[in-house]
Amino acid sequence: MDLKSLIRDVPDFPKSGILFRDITTLLRDPDGLRHTIDSFTQKFVDAGITADYIVGMESRGFLFGTPLAYQMKAGFVPVRKPGKLPSAIHSIEYELEYGTDCLEIHQDALHPGNKVLIVDDLIATGGTASATAKLVNKIGCDLVGFGFIIELQDLQGRKNLPDVPIMTLVEY
Repeated sequence: MDLKSLIRDVPDFPKSGILFRDITTLLRDPDGLRHTIDSFTQKFVDAGITADYIVGMESRGFLFGTPLAYQMKAGFVPVRKPGKLPSAIHSIEYELEYGTDCLEIHQDALHPGNKVLIVDDLIATGGTASATAKLVNKIGCDLVGFGFIIELQDLQGRKNLPDVPIMTLVEY
């Protein structure tokens, strides 16, 4: 299946000069969504990657991380924007390709030694994924890999990530 044909390009969003890769058109396509989750699962299984937990970043990481966790018989842990989690948190501020942001995770969401796979819809500069990896490492977890639906190769986000397997389904 050609997943690129299900991803819409939106020029000048969220600001002028950015070409936004919109996955809402992929999400609404039942066959495309099923193919995405099944392909993601198979890539990790084929690579021998197992995880106790899938960690997904707000908000599109939730959309792919939760069904992937189900398929991989793992738990799902959300990483959220500030002020969304009701209990004690770890937080990190980081650089985006067009600004700064902050992420938070519950302090008791993961435990030292847990095997964690980080999932999001897209890797651009790698800032969000790198920040999430730092949160996971702060807790003492074993980061086993990253998964992204889309990789923007020209932005070289991979070089900003730890040396673990990185799986993607679509490259631009």
